[in-house]
Amino acid sequence: MNWTTYLDDHQSRFIQDLADFIAIPSVSAQDEHFDDVVRAGEWVVSRLVKAGITNARMMQTETHPVVYGDWMGAGADKPTILIYGHFDVQPADPFELWDAPPFEPSIKDGRIYGRGASDDKGNMLAPICALEALFSNSDQLPVNVKLFYEGQEEIGSPTPPPFIRP
Repeated sequence: MNWTTYLDDHQSRFIQDLADFIAIPSVSAQDEHFDDVVRAGEWVVSRLVKAGITNARMMQTETHPVVYGDWMGAGADKPTILIYGHFDVQPADPFELWDAPPFEPSIKDGRIYGRGASDDKGNMLAPICALEALFSNSDQLPVNVKLFYEGQEEIGSPTPPPFIRP
């Protein structure tokens, strides 16, 4: 099976994965959602492993966690790409302005709606699903892949600097 067929065959599961991810109210700006941000980080680690990124881990910081994963199987002589994203979301209030509860994803006209669907959970999940599809067809990629996700982008990204080296 090629990777495009894999994507087609697993589309409904990928959509459900996104809905499950959106349902986590990972609002980094609100202390009452601290555990939800951690839960979102754990979800990301689990999803990376499911995609074939077995070297994936969540790392605690002084505040919210970051997630790192890599696949370095292309070899030291090959280029390495970095995929970045964030799993925290903006607060959803005022709730009365939403057509549906923001953390209960809904699909209308082929689009998924919910807090974080496009900023940034959908954009985060897309390359993870793509990697899963590529790994389903081959155990090799032409490049090495590193993935870095944070849980505080929506409040200014205070946690990544210690993890970034020149």
